[in-house]
Amino acid sequence: DVQLQASGGGLVQPGGSLRLSCAASGFTFDDYAIGWFRQAPGKEREEVSCISGSDGSIDYADSVKGRFTISKDNTKNTVYLQMDSLKPEDTAVYYCAAARMRVPHVLVMLSHCRNLRMDSWGEGTQVTVSS
Repeated sequence: DVQLQASGGGLVQPGGSLRLSCAASGFTFDDYAIGWFRQAPGKEREEVSCISGSDGSIDYADSVKGRFTISKDNTKNTVYLQMDSLKPEDTAVYYCAAARMRVPHVLVMLSHCRNLRMDSWGEGTQVTVSS
């Protein structure tokens, strides 16, 4: 049974940093794409960043490139999202999610993540960027 537990959200001032963690259980990373998504009030859920468990391929939304860094620790079955230079527009509920890839290829990962076709979702963690 796939389970995902996100943590690390909070209140931070603009320009600050937070690190989110997604602890996964019930599967191994090798065949999965794991990603971070967010949903702000009144807006649709969107991809923030994804990483392939097989080869480490990474995707970022344009809005976070250069500011956010996704990483994984296979030994801990945990995916991290380091968020730096935070802006008020980053305020949202952040979710981690996983999708099993039939073929471990970067294009398959992108298809899952950019279309939000994920198999399992964790509960969200609130990130608020405000002075």
